[in-house]
Amino acid sequence: MTDATVSLTTDDGKPLKAALAASLAVRRRRALLLVLPLFLFIVVTFIWPIGQMLVQSFHNDSFSASAPALGDWFSEHPQGAAIDESAYAALASDLARMKEEKTAGSAGTRINYDVPGTRSLFTSSARNADKLKPPFRDAIVALDKKWEDPNLWRAMRSASHAYTLDFYLAALDLTRDADGKIVGVPADQAVYKTLFWRTIVMSFQITALCLLLGFPIAFLLSAVKMKHAMLLMILVLLPFWTSLLVRTTAWMVLLQQQGVVNDLLVWLGILRDDQRLAMMYNQVGTIIAMTHILLPFTILPLYSVMKTIPPSYVRAARSLGATSWTAFRRVYLPQTLPGVGAGGLLVFILAMGYYITPALVGGADGQMISNMIAFHMQKSLNWSLAAALSTMLLVIVLVFFWIYDRLIGIDKMKLG
Repeated sequence: MTDATVSLTTDDGKPLKAALAASLAVRRRRALLLVLPLFLFIVVTFIWPIGQMLVQSFHNDSFSASAPALGDWFSEHPQGAAIDESAYAALASDLARMKEEKTAGSAGTRINYDVPGTRSLFTSSARNADKLKPPFRDAIVALDKKWEDPNLWRAMRSASHAYTLDFYLAALDLTRDADGKIVGVPADQAVYKTLFWRTIVMSFQITALCLLLGFPIAFLLSAVKMKHAMLLMILVLLPFWTSLLVRTTAWMVLLQQQGVVNDLLVWLGILRDDQRLAMMYNQVGTIIAMTHILLPFTILPLYSVMKTIPPSYVRAARSLGATSWTAFRRVYLPQTLPGVGAGGLLVFILAMGYYITPALVGGADGQMISNMIAFHMQKSLNWSLAAALSTMLLVIVLVFFWIYDRLIGIDKMKLG
């Protein structure tokens, strides 16, 4: 009979508990080493670039690093202080520094985000910085009278700190007046809040259309025989094998006023030639094209859930006296909600960030906030404002994700 007080050991005399712990540790390290390359790849190619981009939304030192003297002057003089000779002396010192380090362009670009037309002011003044002599106020104003503009000094005060929330103010169609107070921009310059609202509304519309169109298709896929379902599934997946640009261009051919759809409606006598529908370069074209492109992302989650629902449930409800509509509404539909939630949320998130299709078929009325982000990234090169807009878009998506979790529960969502 074995003594219960004697601990179990392995063949080499080690305690069994310690040996099992060591074996488990080895397996964990091996699993970590297997996952580590993928983790590093995600960090380097995804998390780190996005993190850098988000930091730019509140950090921009292109002016503050080039104008330390002005930064010191602004720190010593509170908002509203008179712009005296010492301020212009600091400006003259920084202009000379910009000329020496060749940073006048980047410093002027930073101020140009707030006060248009000031980049050339900085570059031209920096070229003449060696000629500036006391009194500096008269010498600098002689170069260009714009240096007396209080709004310019307000912008330089705001930019004298590397960390700022001004780009978020701009993303909300707000700015600061000469006294530093937050005010709204002129009505003809307020575009971002309208684009955010349009993006949310259009994303909901596209999501609703995808669910309405995708639900019966997914039901058909789950109800027919497997050989027929595979053929239909190929048709659903076929758009993935075609370039997004090709699909969008095809819709441009179909939807334009002299396109296939309008020609067919005129040929059938539904419309006169002077009644052709305007379905391009507006929200209608954007919604139609994006619904077609995103529809498979709704069908696949719905199909994966519907395929697991036993048909006997509905037959049992019918045998107990329920009508077809009651059986569908009370028995079948509740079981498809995880797929509905997954497909709807996936399409909504994708629609919020789409920019290629709205850029091609949307025109001025069908543009979304993603198109403005791309504009600031590629054209205006105001990466800080693009980062602020991107951060706000991310926050909006996370808010809707949180609302979905509170109302339905993210644990009930199924992708397959």
